[in-house]
Amino acid sequence: MRKFTSLLAVVVIASMLLTACPTPTVEPTPKPEEPTATPEVADYGKVAFISTQCVPVEEAEKMRNVILADFSGTTEFIPADYATFEDTVLAEVKAGKGTIDVIGALHGQFPTLLDANALQDLTPLLDKVKGRGIPDAYMELGKLGTDKQYFIPWMQATYIVAANKKALDYLPEGADPNALTWEQYRDWAKNIYEATGEKKVGFPVNGLIHRFLEGYIYPSYTGGMVTTFKSAEAVEMWKFIKDLWQYVHPQSMVYEFMQEPLMSEEVWVAWDHTARLINAFKERPDDFVALPAPSGPKGKGFMPVVVGLAIPVTAPNPEGAAALIEYLTRPETQITTLREVGFFPVIDVEYPDTIAAGIRAQGEAVSAQAAAADAIPAMLPVGLGPRSGEINKIYRDAFNGIVVDGKDIETVLEAEAQALQTLLNETGAPCWPPDPPSTGACQVK
Repeated sequence: MRKFTSLLAVVVIASMLLTACPTPTVEPTPKPEEPTATPEVADYGKVAFISTQCVPVEEAEKMRNVILADFSGTTEFIPADYATFEDTVLAEVKAGKGTIDVIGALHGQFPTLLDANALQDLTPLLDKVKGRGIPDAYMELGKLGTDKQYFIPWMQATYIVAANKKALDYLPEGADPNALTWEQYRDWAKNIYEATGEKKVGFPVNGLIHRFLEGYIYPSYTGGMVTTFKSAEAVEMWKFIKDLWQYVHPQSMVYEFMQEPLMSEEVWVAWDHTARLINAFKERPDDFVALPAPSGPKGKGFMPVVVGLAIPVTAPNPEGAAALIEYLTRPETQITTLREVGFFPVIDVEYPDTIAAGIRAQGEAVSAQAAAADAIPAMLPVGLGPRSGEINKIYRDAFNGIVVDGKDIETVLEAEAQALQTLLNETGAPCWPPDPPSTGACQVK
C-alpha cells in the first residue's frame, strides 16, 4: 500500500508542474534510427583435422585449447604418426566416404596422396590467402608438380646462420650480412682468422651436415640436389668447400648442435637448424644475430621443413575445411602457433613484443630466407621410405672422402653417384625439388 501511495504522489506532483508551466513548442518526434544488425558469426560445424605434426601430447593440447580455440566451429584435432595418417586417409578414399576434413602434413607426405587421387584441388582457396605473403616458392611446392594447388603452406622450420655480433666487424667490405654470397661467407671466415688467429666459423659435422650439403650448398651451386650430384658445377662447389674449410674450427668434426659452441664463443659464426640454435638466442638474444643462408651462383639454396594443409576428396565438411585453412593462415594464428609450438610462420608477419626477442630474430631470418628473390627451396628427400637415411650417408661419405681425406673430387663423386643411383632405382623414388619432376626413378646426370 505504501508503494502505491508513493507512486500516486509522484503522479500528482508531476501533473501540477505541467499545469503551472507554459506549453512548450512541440518538436516533431525524430524517427528512431534503424538498429544496426550485429553480423552473425558463421558456425562451420564440426571439422575433423588429422595432422602428422604437433603429435606430442603437450603440443596436441596446445593445438586444441589455444591455437584452434577461436575458430568458428568445433575442431576435432587428431594427431597421428605417418603410417596411421596415410592408412586413414587412403582407406576413406578407397571407401568413397570419409570423416576427415583437413590434412596437416609435411610436404613429402603429400605425393603419395596425390597419386591415390585423394586430394581436392584447392585453387579456389587462393583468394582467401592472397596477400598474406606466403612465398611464391612455397605455393609452388603446394602444386606438387602440377598446375593445381593441392596444399596451402601452414608452418615451417628450417636452417639458418647465427653469428656473434663481434663477428660483424670482420665482414668483407660492402657485404650485407642479410644477403651474403657463399664466397663472402668464406671471406668472412678468412678475415676473422687473419685478424684473430682463430678459426671462428663452425659446422655441425657430427650433426646435420648432410642437410647443409643436400639443401644449401648443392642447390646454391648446381641448382639441384640429386640430378646434379656429379656435375661440373658440383666439382667446382666441392673445390669451394675445401677452400672454405681451411678457416673452419677443427672441433666442427664433433659438433652436433651449434648453440653450445656459439654460447661458449668457441665459434662466432655457425650454420644449423633453428631448433639447434634456439638456446643461444633465448639465453643471450643481445649477443647474436640471425641471418639468412648465403647464396651461390644458382641462387639461395635452403631446406625448408614445410607443413601444408589439404582437403581430402572425401571430406564431409569441405566448407568448414576451407574456413579452417583460412583461419590457420591468419597472421594472429600464425603468431600463436609460433608462440605455442615453435613452428615459424609461412606468411609475412610483424613479430609482436610478446614473442621473445631471440625467437623473433630467428623468425625474421627464416621469413627473409624464404621470401628471397633468388630462393631455391630444396625439400627433404621424398619417396625413399625406410631407406631415407641411406641418402644422407652418401652425402656424408662424399664430404668425408673429399674434405676430410683429401681424395680426388671426381673419383669420389663417381663412386657415390653410383651408390645414389642404386638407391633411387631400388626404391623407385622420383625426383623432388629442387630437381625437376621425373617419370620413374630420379636419375643422376
